Amino acid sequence: MAIVTPIHKKIMETYRQLTQTEIEVLENNVCWAEDWQRVMVADGFKPYNFHRVMFYGDIRLGEFNKQVEVTKGFLKHSGINDATLRNVTVGNDCLIEKVGNYINNYTIGNDCFISNISTLETTDDATFGEGSTISVLNEMGDGNVTIFRNLNSQVAALMVKYSQDKVLKQRFAQLVEDELRVTRPERGVIGNNVKIINTKDITNTVIKGDCEINGAARLLECTIMSSRDASVYIGTGVICENSIICDGCSINNSVKMQDCFVGEACQITNGFTAEASLFFANSFMANGEACAAFCGPFSASHHKSSLLIGGQFSFYNAGSNTNFSNHAYKMGPLHYGTLERGTKTASGAYVLMPATIGAFSVCFGKLMNHPDMRNLPFSYLMAYGETMYIVPGRNITTVGLYRDIKKWPKRDKRSKQSRKSIINFDWLSPFTVGEIMEGIKILKALRDASGDNVSAYNFHEYVINASSLRKGLKYYDIALRIYMGAVLKRAQKEGFFGRPASTVGEGRWIDLSGLLMPESEEKRIVADIKSGAIENIQELLDRFVDVNDHYSDYRWAWSYQLILDYYHLNELTPADVERIRQDYVHARRAWIAEIRKDAEKEYAMGDVEPGVYEEFLQKLDHEIDYEN
Repeated sequence: MAIVTPIHKKIMETYRQLTQTEIEVLENNVCWAEDWQRVMVADGFKPYNFHRVMFYGDIRLGEFNKQVEVTKGFLKHSGINDATLRNVTVGNDCLIEKVGNYINNYTIGNDCFISNISTLETTDDATFGEGSTISVLNEMGDGNVTIFRNLNSQVAALMVKYSQDKVLKQRFAQLVEDELRVTRPERGVIGNNVKIINTKDITNTVIKGDCEINGAARLLECTIMSSRDASVYIGTGVICENSIICDGCSINNSVKMQDCFVGEACQITNGFTAEASLFFANSFMANGEACAAFCGPFSASHHKSSLLIGGQFSFYNAGSNTNFSNHAYKMGPLHYGTLERGTKTASGAYVLMPATIGAFSVCFGKLMNHPDMRNLPFSYLMAYGETMYIVPGRNITTVGLYRDIKKWPKRDKRSKQSRKSIINFDWLSPFTVGEIMEGIKILKALRDASGDNVSAYNFHEYVINASSLRKGLKYYDIALRIYMGAVLKRAQKEGFFGRPASTVGEGRWIDLSGLLMPESEEKRIVADIKSGAIENIQELLDRFVDVNDHYSDYRWAWSYQLILDYYHLNELTPADVERIRQDYVHARRAWIAEIRKDAEKEYAMGDVEPGVYEEFLQKLDHEIDYEN
């Protein structure tokens, strides 16, 4: 007598065996089964829309009553035609037809349309793209990032940053292993409302609901995290192996990807090739290549000659080989970005600044030889012959920066339910303002050492003209006063004005791939991972969310002492608050006036249409609306 396990009992309660009449209908429609007793169906099953189907192993079939829209305005009845199925469960109202090879070991959800495919199967020891460790930043190095479906830019950044910490690395490996033990399915799964057409091979791939795959060449060992409000599209000629693709992504036009993680709302297209790389929220990649690249939020590469290799990028637009894109062309609406880190302007000026908006603080070229250079943020680096010039703080007052501040939040295309990576869009924060304060110290030290009556100052191998140094101090001071006034205003509105209740937030701040946070909190999280106080991946993700939720509190703790020091105060009085507010208003107006001058210069060059120019000036005119 057969033993009926709980699982078998549940299956028997959900499905029933075919009746003899139903088997006869199926056989008359040229259907065949290795064993009809192993073909189980839902109570409402009707056999009439099955033609030329072969069943092997254990089969579970739902109800097939609805019409399926195969293209706009063209409906076909749900059912299965011209297919071979082995150990497959099919949900309700699916249409499966023209399967050239077979579907093997898969669970298919409701309302799916699968047509003109070759093979869809799960093999033994499938990983679905999760759990492999890749090496980013150093393509020949030991693996430092383990990819899995709940990876975000903060977790990946910690893995990279502390890759030499053996204890932390082992703990990360254990956390991911524990996560996969719970979440990895026994066989391939296709969610509800999935469309797969004109596609060759899909092997060991989990495809979540509301995904469309049209014309892909091969998907092997992948997880596709699609959802109703953030669907994924995989298009023509795509080859994707051992990779994870998150909600809202589009992968199209002969992309070739191996050992990669693609975060929410990314677009990868037009023959882009990638290996062992990470792409996080809202990144756009086309035509070029990436290898061992850490592409943080809002990384972009458009050109055929671009190779992102062994670097960390964020809020970054890669140029094309020698021309590096025309980022000096700042006001036109068709340009992706303006004066971002690591780009080169048409005049030959490199931009040197930390995150304009939540990004890694990175300097490029020879500047990496001098750590102090990181502390001259929002600056230009220009070469005339053999001489390199620094123009400190210049980018603070450009049209480009102004547009960046406005555009990045609008370009976050992620759905509210699909935002794993945390992004802080503040252009002035304890992170950037801390760099500004260091920049002020450097400039003042140069001036004190050489005096006021010189034409230029030498900083390492670089030259800072005296006029540039004076303007740099002016621009940095404008930014400081804007920041202090804005933070004070927010603190009053949010109800924690006055001496901070906690010291958390004091000290150095960092940018953890989009999350602006006190360095002390990062160290606390690392310690808690190593000690086991953080027991699983979800607790780690929750800690990052908690840090971000307390951003205002931490920012006030950092800013309060800054305000006291700047104004030489022991405490804030109502008179002090009013003085700071007035300084804030004057600084904002000075800032807008400088941006207006920059716009006027650009318009005078003849590069901007009058309508675009006038519209931009109108936006500047409305800046007074934000003063109070």
